[in-house]
Amino acid sequence: MMIAEHRALADRGAQLVELRIDWLSHTPDLARLLKERPTPVVVTCRRNEDKGHWKGTEEQRQTLLRAAVVAGVEYVDIEDDIATQLRRYGTTKRIISHHNFDETPRDLEKIHARMCELDPDIIKLVTMAHSPADGLRMLKLVSQAKVPTIGFCMGELGVYSRVLTGKYGAPFTYATFNKDRELAPGQLSFDDMRNVYRYDEIGPKTEVYGVVGDPIGHSLSPLIHNAAYRAMGMDKVYVPFRVPKDALNHTLDQFTWLGVKGYSVTLPHKEAILGRVSQFDGPAMEIGAANTLYCDEDGSWWAANSDYDAALESLQIGMQAAMQARHSPEASGLAGKRTLMLGAGGVARAIGLGLVRAGARLTIASRTHERAAGLAAHLGCQQTHWENRASVHPEILVNCTPVGMHPDLDQSPFADHWLQEGMVVFDTIYNPEQTLLIKEAKLRNCHVVTGVEMFVRQAAVQFERFTGHAAPLEVMRAALRRGISAVG
Repeated sequence: MMIAEHRALADRGAQLVELRIDWLSHTPDLARLLKERPTPVVVTCRRNEDKGHWKGTEEQRQTLLRAAVVAGVEYVDIEDDIATQLRRYGTTKRIISHHNFDETPRDLEKIHARMCELDPDIIKLVTMAHSPADGLRMLKLVSQAKVPTIGFCMGELGVYSRVLTGKYGAPFTYATFNKDRELAPGQLSFDDMRNVYRYDEIGPKTEVYGVVGDPIGHSLSPLIHNAAYRAMGMDKVYVPFRVPKDALNHTLDQFTWLGVKGYSVTLPHKEAILGRVSQFDGPAMEIGAANTLYCDEDGSWWAANSDYDAALESLQIGMQAAMQARHSPEASGLAGKRTLMLGAGGVARAIGLGLVRAGARLTIASRTHERAAGLAAHLGCQQTHWENRASVHPEILVNCTPVGMHPDLDQSPFADHWLQEGMVVFDTIYNPEQTLLIKEAKLRNCHVVTGVEMFVRQAAVQFERFTGHAAPLEVMRAALRRGISAVG
């Protein structure tokens, strides 16, 4: 199986493959593993205390590593505490490694300095991140290292350091065979590292963008932004930054070192992000939330809410469909249309403001009535209790709740018998794209707009603010749908 998977990785474009021989159920036949190998290899055999699976003795393990060196493998991984026991031989390069699965220690630089004295060709230093700043410390160390160093942090808080380590001088990084075989916390798959993040194209001049939020692992934003950069031939990469709620300001201050040019902002930071800037693009302050932070050519930071524009553009698609069906140009506008918006969260605030400004007769219903009442008062529109939402008899229905989101696919926030032919039904949920509400609305001959349209359009607005170029909408839409399909 290991030989077959090695060949499969080579066929997929891998240039260097690590053979984790501690995962084999019996003592490996090195000659068989290494014969006619399709790529150069790193031979690694991890002990249990290093989260490995080696079942034999330490003497047997070191004997295997020596045998790999004698066989002339390209690289052998040697833990720093045994590096003096395995001497250099032949052409095999030595990766001296140190792993800390508990923390990123304060004496990181001292550990690295000690490893430099162990006759390494490459140093591999991997620790567990407990804050976004841990990954930053690691990347700074990599950038200053005299000996080629692969340094990154494990865990969701450190994912960005796995992607960016090459930008700061690491000769390569580590990925897993596929998403189902994570060998260390936060590890990305080979396909994602190559196809989504384009790791091999990242260099010192690559511009960095990202999404900040907590949690962040579910975000499909890296998928669509990086697909757009690839399509446009841009030397840019977009990474996930998991930033806890109480660490936003401190983290973004520290990330100045990374030279990040723009952030997508998601929960729980959409309101707090407003306090970081004094310049606003569009009605972000009036909405009370922003989902975009970008730096202009003069180095000034701006906040924007791309949900606002994206929602109105998406609704216009539904209104145009209604106009064509009725052969009535009056149907294309939002002014005067009875509109029911379900939910009163951050997205609802942006969409609600857009609807009110467009002249819609807006009513808000939320499962938490106090939030609906508060938002209605803020926008100057009507509100109703959740139980009475059907009594509005809307011409336009907008769902801003998570009801129907993956994995709760059998739920809808609006009963099918409340739907009327000719209504415009807009569901902001994009995973799945075909929610139960959307499916039932189609059966009732409503004009539907899915969350994919809004998500892509809000990302397109961000892309344009980040880059100054028009976004490749079709590329981004296709990438999002592929991502949704993979998650599903």
